[in-house]
Amino acid sequence: MNTRRLVVLLLAAGAAGVIAFMVRGFFGGGAKQAEASIRPAEVSVTQVLVAATRLEPGQPLAESQVRWQSWPSRQVDSSFIVKSAALTSAAAVQGTVVRSPMVEGEPVTYAKIVRSQSAGFMAATIAPGMRAVSINVSVASVAGGFILPNDRVDLICTVMLPDKRGVTRTVLSNVRVLAIDQSAAGKDNKAVSDVKTATLELSPRQAEMVQLAQAMGTLSLSLRSLGDNDSFASNSKSGVGSEDGESTAVTVIRYGMGRRSTASSGGQ
Repeated sequence: MNTRRLVVLLLAAGAAGVIAFMVRGFFGGGAKQAEASIRPAEVSVTQVLVAATRLEPGQPLAESQVRWQSWPSRQVDSSFIVKSAALTSAAAVQGTVVRSPMVEGEPVTYAKIVRSQSAGFMAATIAPGMRAVSINVSVASVAGGFILPNDRVDLICTVMLPDKRGVTRTVLSNVRVLAIDQSAAGKDNKAVSDVKTATLELSPRQAEMVQLAQAMGTLSLSLRSLGDNDSFASNSKSGVGSEDGESTAVTVIRYGMGRRSTASSGGQ
C-alpha cells in the first residue's frame, strides 16, 4: 500500500468520526447534562385545637368533640389553643361551654368558648329562646339543699289567706335549675344554710307567670326523679296561669267564694 492511499484512508476515517460525533450530538447523545432541582422550603407547623364536629352555642364541650391538628406556625393566632406538654385536649375543654358556633376543622379559640367561672357562662348555657329567672328560696324550699344545678324541679306557690288558710298549687313542672345562688357547676364549699336564690330556665311567658306567683305568695321547689322525663310542653299546670292563655291568673278561695286575679301578657 502506497503512502498516498494510506493518507486518503486516514482522512476518510477522520471525516467519518467527525460526522458521527456531530450526528450523536444533534440527536441528544453524549454526556447527560446536570439538572438543577429546587427543594421546597420546609413549613413550620404547630398543633392547635380544632372542632372535630359542628359545635352549637350553649353546648358543653367534651374531649371527643375536639382534636389536635397541624397548623402553619405563621398563621397561628394568639387566641388559638396551642398544644403543649402541660396541656391536653381534655384539660383544654374541661368545664367549658360553646359560646359561638364552630364548623368541623375550625380552630377553637378562647373567644368562642367560656369557662364555668367566667363572665358570660350563664348566658352560654341557656337554651335558645329561654330566659334565666331567679327566685327567692330558703333551705326548706329547695329540698333541704339537695337541689343542684341541672336538676329538674316543679315550682310550687303557696298563698296565705287573711283567715289563716292557705292555697298551694303547682305553677310549673319539669323546670331546669340553672344555678343555686351564684353556683352553676354543682355543690361548692358554701354552707347550705346560706342558700338565698335559685335561678331557673324559663320561657318568656313562664317568666311572667313566676314573677306574678312570687309577688302573691311563697315559692318552693320540688325535686323530680331523674327518670321522670315529662316533655317541656307539660311545663304549665293549672293554678297561677296557663301558657296558652292570654292572661296569667291566680284563683284565691275566700269564704267559699272564688276571686280571680289576672295579669295580662301585655305587662300592664
